[in-house]
This record gives sequence, C-alpha cells and structure tokens, in this order.
Amino acid sequence: MEFKSFSLFLFAFWGCLCRATADNVVISQNENSFTIENGIISARVSKQSGNLISLTYKHLELLEVGSHSSGGYWSLDTSRSERMARITIDPNSNDGERGEVSIKGISDGHPMGSGPGGSVIADIEIRYTLARNDSGLYTYCILTHSTNYPATSVGEARFCAKLNDDIFDWMTVDSNRNMQAITAYDWDHGTVMNFKEARRMNTGIYNGRVEHKYDYAANQFDTPAWGWSSSANNVGIWFINPSMEYLSGGQTKTELSAHRDATFGHDPNAPAPPCLLNYWRSSHYGGSSCMIAQGEDWTKVIGPFLIYCDSARTHDAMWRDALKRSQAESKAWPYDWVEGADYPHRNERGVVEGELFLHDPQAADVKMSHLLVGLSAPDYTISPNPQPITWQNDAKHYEFWTRGDAKGNFTIPNVRPGHYTLHAIADGVLGEFDSSNVTVSAGVTLKLGKLAWQPVRYGRQLWDIGIPNRTASEFFKGNDYFHWGWYLKYPKLFPNDVNYVIGKSDFHKDWFFEQIPHDENPADTNGRGFGRSTTWSIIFTLPEILHGQATLRVAICGVGARELSVSVNGHSIGTITNLIYNATINRDGIGGSWSEHDIGFDGSLLKAGKNVMKLTIPPGSLTSGIMYDYLRLEFDPSRSAK
Repeated sequence: MEFKSFSLFLFAFWGCLCRATADNVVISQNENSFTIENGIISARVSKQSGNLISLTYKHLELLEVGSHSSGGYWSLDTSRSERMARITIDPNSNDGERGEVSIKGISDGHPMGSGPGGSVIADIEIRYTLARNDSGLYTYCILTHSTNYPATSVGEARFCAKLNDDIFDWMTVDSNRNMQAITAYDWDHGTVMNFKEARRMNTGIYNGRVEHKYDYAANQFDTPAWGWSSSANNVGIWFINPSMEYLSGGQTKTELSAHRDATFGHDPNAPAPPCLLNYWRSSHYGGSSCMIAQGEDWTKVIGPFLIYCDSARTHDAMWRDALKRSQAESKAWPYDWVEGADYPHRNERGVVEGELFLHDPQAADVKMSHLLVGLSAPDYTISPNPQPITWQNDAKHYEFWTRGDAKGNFTIPNVRPGHYTLHAIADGVLGEFDSSNVTVSAGVTLKLGKLAWQPVRYGRQLWDIGIPNRTASEFFKGNDYFHWGWYLKYPKLFPNDVNYVIGKSDFHKDWFFEQIPHDENPADTNGRGFGRSTTWSIIFTLPEILHGQATLRVAICGVGARELSVSVNGHSIGTITNLIYNATINRDGIGGSWSEHDIGFDGSLLKAGKNVMKLTIPPGSLTSGIMYDYLRLEFDPSRSAK
C-alpha cells in the first residue's frame, strides 16, 4: 500500500514537472520572424513590420492569416526604416519564466511607418512578451523623438487584431453589447446608408437593421475587457488595458472597440473579419492631439497591454474570466519585468491622495456621485491652433485617473514623477474642479488634504434640465443611443418638436437625447436627407419681474451644428458659435468632448407669469445637431445686465 502511494506520488510529481517544462517560454527565429511560445499559446512576429502574423491558442489560429492579411498590428509600424530585431528578455536566462522580442525602427529624422496610421518622424520599437503558464501575450510600443528630429505629429494610432472568421462569431463590449455578430456575408450584401461605414443588413439574424462599427464604441475607462468568442470552439480573445495612463482624452473618452471589419468595396465575397481595437490616439468623438515640436525630446510608452486568450463553456463565462484577469493586471501595474524603456517601476512612481468636499449652498443635498479625479499635463496650445489642448484631447502626455468614494476621498497610485494639474468631475456637479502646480516625486505619497470644490454660480438657480454628467444618457432614448437612425425616428416621436414645461415635464421622457434638424421627408430611410431648422421650447413661470443679470448655462456633449440660437419671449439673447465638431451624433455616441457655453442677458426680458425660451439649430444634414448634457438658468439681482 505504501509502495503504491509512493508510486502515485512520483507519477503526479513527474506529471507536474513535465507540464511546467512544457509550458516554459521558448523563443525561436528565422530570417523573417520570431516565434515565442509556452505550450499554451504561440505567437509569430514579423521582423520587418513588428506585426503579429500568427497567434495560436489550443492549436487554433486566432488571427486572420494569408497573403493579404494584417493579423495583429500597431498602426505605426517599423517598416520603411533601418531596423533592429532582438530578444530583449531571453527565457534561457530565467529558466523559461519569461521571454520578450523587440523590433525597433530608426527614423533618423525621416517618416516612419507604413500602416493605416500614416507615418511619424520618431523611432518606433514594438515588443511582445510572454510568461510561463500564461495564455496572455503582452505588447507595447515605444515612440522616441530625438532632439535632432524635425516637427511631427501622430495620426490615427492603435493596435488592431483582425481575427479568424471561421472561429469567432460572438462580440462582447459591455452588458448592452454582448451578442452574436453579423457575418461577413451579411456585411458584404448590405445596403450602404448615409456614410460608408453604415449598411442595412439584407440577410442574417439582424436582417433590416443598420450595422456600423461606431455602434460598438465604448468609454475606455469603463471597459476593462472586450473581445470576441467562439460558439463552436469555446475560446475567446480579449484586449485588457491594465492602466489608462497611456491612452488619450482622459476618463470620459469614447473610442472604437470591436466590430466586423468595414470593407467598403462592392465585392460580395470580400473578407470582413472580426476586429479588435485598442486606440491610444484618434479623431473620434472629439479626437485628441499628439504634436511634437522640432528639436523636442519626447518619448511615450503605449502599454504594455494584454491580448488574453481563454476557454469556457459559455460566452459569458469567458467574458467574466477576462474581467477577472483585468483586475489582476491592474493590481500588477506597473509591471516589474519592463526594462530598457522610459517606464518607471512602482518604487520610482508617486502617490497622490486627498479629500474633496463640495461647497455649494444652492445644492446642499447634492452628493458627488461617480467622482473622477485625475492628473494631467497643464493645458497648452500648439501654434497656429488657438484652441488649448486639455485633458480631454491630449494624447502627447500621460494621464492618471481614479474613482473617488462617496465622501470625496481619492488615491491616485503609480503616478510618474512630474508636474500636473489636478482635475475632478462628478455627476450632479456642473463644471470641474482644478488645482494646478501639483508636483509628484518618486517614492513619495503627496497628501493634498482637504480640497474645497465650490462650483461656479452666476446667481440664484431658477430651473435646470437634466443631470450634469457629461453625457445625454438621462434624456429620452439616451439609454438606447447606440443604434443607427434615431434622427429618422425623431419626427415621429416629437412631431411638434420638444416643448418642455418646467415643473411639469420629465426630462427622462420629454427631452430627446439629441436636437437634430427635423426631417420632413417620410420616405427618407437611408439618412441622407436634409432637415429644416429645429426649435425646442422651454416654458417656465416666474412669480415677479426680475431686474438684474440672467445667465443661461448650456453644457454640450455632442456637436454637429454650426451654431445654436437662443431667444427669450421673442427676443434674441445670443447665438453660440464657438462650437467644435465632435461627430458624436452621426457616430451614434452619447457623449463626446464636453464644453460649457454661457449666455448672459438682461433679466428684464423675463416676465412675471409665463416665459418661453427657444433653442434653435439651423437646417442641415440630419446629424448636424446638438447633444445636451445639462441646462440651467441662473439670476443675479446684484449684477447689472450687460
């Protein structure tokens, strides 16, 4: 009996030893590529471009492969340059625990890259990293602009994986978009609508519905893991960002995430593979800027982020597993295995903590909900563009954001040393908190203590509409925004446009989530038409005549119109013209780059009794409208009208 037990022990021990050995990382190479594998996954990397040209998991090829396929790629690659391909972490030196390969392109002051992101004058290094027993492959990109390089800028920039269409059929972005996807056949046989990326399906499970990639855009901060999975093979592939510091646009940024690749030709058999995207700089929903001056010493490390593979019996089980893995990755950030890059480790970073308390006598009962606190580079401008680059549209620098608790306490961990501006935004509070000259040092916890946030007020509040939360989600149909063609349904939902009565109407039901030109052509089904000007009315009652300064405060989160005209009781009080297009409406978003526009006017235009304020957008294409976040009317009797 003892001999049998001992034999079983030896058998189990030997099995574990063999499995561990089999799952060690091994790197092999030939003239054209590296292969990095561990017995669970195997990845092959081009030595010319840095593209991921193969990724296998459970002996399945997960990527689209072939002579014309892209596989997985950074949009700024190492093509068209002097290149160095090397092993940066040799698994032979660490008993197979970890391996890493690098492909670096040297700009020498000339444009680099030939991918869909265009080119940039900067050195580009792309790395892939694999650990023992792991089913996830890390990748990151290092951009370096030397002082002897001319001025340059970064265009569309992301990592994209085009997947094996024979395997993946189910797409998961979030709980609202967790679904079986259209097929390539459905897409190729669809009818093109009002923009090239949109097609009405004529076949398949979504026959009659319009599909396009923007319907699957998502807030990057609130989307920790997104990907595709297979009904037949029970495998999934996911992107996981362990940190948001290297992404653009702060913690309100919406970006493309997953979709079926939008080929735009008329070939009924064109490949349209499942697609995964991790954007760090783009022009979508307000966009971002990454411009580098001549002679500027600049570097940025994008990532590392994780390409995670898993397997389970259901799509939800695979997604839940990916979400669990995302939590582990966030806790492990910054990774201690990253070397040879501008990437401070945990002991080389700082921590910022403090407590925000709201001081607003007019809203004593308002609590800060969904508090976001962040550090960004101070605002700056780039000649000749007079518009400032803020945390909402900066891709050049790093940002560090966290959620605060209900009492206003916050801790921002793992901050790179540097000089920052502190920002805070919260649902229910119009505007934002700012505190400049925040200096973070390595290994130091900066205690900011109690910080008083006193929101701007221009007098006593007379009324408001909505919730200041930087989106239009609380308005009618704002919870179902991610579908094409709401601008065609608007005339049927509001044939007489919006007439909102303060104290009686409910903005959840009576205020549409987007004000767009009113389409008067009932035969329009493709969205290519034009609409008349649209006027929304706000009716409110005042007990007495007012003398002083009134201020209409308009917070806008979606811009497609050139201007917004406002009148009170038949008198014009101003036109908002400093609107910056952010394509949120035509791309089926719910919140793009945010801005506040205040109109001051003589309070004597208001009457005792009934008053009517009108908001008018001009005629135009059906998506050339306004998406409101929040509106508020304030009055100050001590201020004379301007």
